[in-house]
Amino acid sequence: MGRFLEAALERSRQAERSGALVPLQTEVVPLGGCEPFVLRRLLCDTPKHLRSAGPKPNPFLPWDPELEVSCLSDEHVLILNKFPVQRGHVLLIPQRWQPQSGWLSAADWQALAAVEADTPGLWFFNSCAAAGASQPHRHLQLLPREPAEPSCPLAAACAQQLRGSRDPWPWLYRLSPRLHSGTAQAAAELEELYQRHQRDLGLGAPDLHPQPQQPYNLILEPAWFMTVVRTREHWAGMSINALGFAGCLLITPESDTAWLQQHGPLALLQAVAGR
Repeated sequence: MGRFLEAALERSRQAERSGALVPLQTEVVPLGGCEPFVLRRLLCDTPKHLRSAGPKPNPFLPWDPELEVSCLSDEHVLILNKFPVQRGHVLLIPQRWQPQSGWLSAADWQALAAVEADTPGLWFFNSCAAAGASQPHRHLQLLPREPAEPSCPLAAACAQQLRGSRDPWPWLYRLSPRLHSGTAQAAAELEELYQRHQRDLGLGAPDLHPQPQQPYNLILEPAWFMTVVRTREHWAGMSINALGFAGCLLITPESDTAWLQQHGPLALLQAVAGR
C-alpha cells in the first residue's frame, strides 16, 4: 500500500469520527443492458456541493486541516474529498487560488505524477461546472487502486481501443497510451498529452487562449490518458462528470432510469458529449 493511500485511510478514520468526513451512501443498481457500466443510487440527501443554487464558499481556501493528507510542496496539498465515493478518495489542490476553468500547469502535472508514483489509481478532472465540477478552485481527483485492480469499469474497453480491437465511442474525445507512468518522465508526458489533446480537439492552447475554449473532462490511469469535450452537463435528469466516461453513473431521485434503460449509457454520454 502506498504511503499516500495509507495516510488517506488513517485520516479518513479520524475525520469520519469527528464528522469532518461525510461518505456518500450508495447502492449498486442492476439495470439490464447497461453493462459494463456501474450504476449507483444515492441513498442520502443530495450533498450541498452537488446542488446548483446559490453562491458557494471556497472549501479549499483554506482547506479543512482535518482533511489534510499530505503537504506535497509550497504549491500543492493532498486532501480528502469531504464527500467521498470510496475510501481514500483524495483531491490534489493548489495552495493558492487557481481557477478550475483555467489551463492545468506543469506544476499540476508534476504534483500528480509524484502522487501517482506512490499511489496509482484513477485520476479525473472536470474543467468547469458545465463539465460536472462542483467547485471553482482547481482540484484533480484520485480514486486509488490496488496494482491488480481495474481502474474503472471501462478500463478494458480503453485497452481494446488502444489495441485497435474496438470501435470508437460516439462522442468527441482523444485516448492515448501512456508510456512513462511512475518514471521521471511521467510529468512531462502527461503535460504533452494534455496539450496535444487540447489542440486536436479544438480546445485551444495555453500560448494562444486565456483558458480552454470548451468544457471538458480528463480521465487517466497508469496505462492511458483520455480527454472528452462536453456539450452539456446533464441529460435525462442525470448530472454527468468525468466518472461517467470511466463507466460510473450516479442515480438520484431526478434521474430518468426508464430513459437510461431504453437508450443505454452510451446514448446518455453521447447526449452530453456528442460529436
